[in-house]
Amino acid sequence: MRKQDLHEMATPELVALFAKIVVGQDEALLGNQIARFNRLFGAMTEIADELKSRDGDQRTALLSLFEYPNMQVRLQAAKLTLAVAPMEARQQLEAIASSKWFPQAGDAGMCLSFLDDGTFKPK
Repeated sequence: MRKQDLHEMATPELVALFAKIVVGQDEALLGNQIARFNRLFGAMTEIADELKSRDGDQRTALLSLFEYPNMQVRLQAAKLTLAVAPMEARQQLEAIASSKWFPQAGDAGMCLSFLDDGTFKPK
């Protein structure tokens, strides 16, 4: 995926693509397809970087995914909005951790632990 292609997309299109990519991540995770997961993670990161580079840091558009039916999408949206909407993102991470929906609940719990002990600082 080229950054130029992402640059030409409207923010709602990027959010929809983000969700599609992260659903693919979930499928790769459940199928133990590590190389595919890593490739999709890179594509997800490119979208987040594009949103961040836009006026006013458009990562806030990912907040709309907090009600998405796929838990991996909600998890990644929460982690990537911690810098721009820390309270809402933290609440989402807490809800995921409490859900006991693994492996996402474990990932959310670790993220919260790293936030609390200062290991992870959102950018």
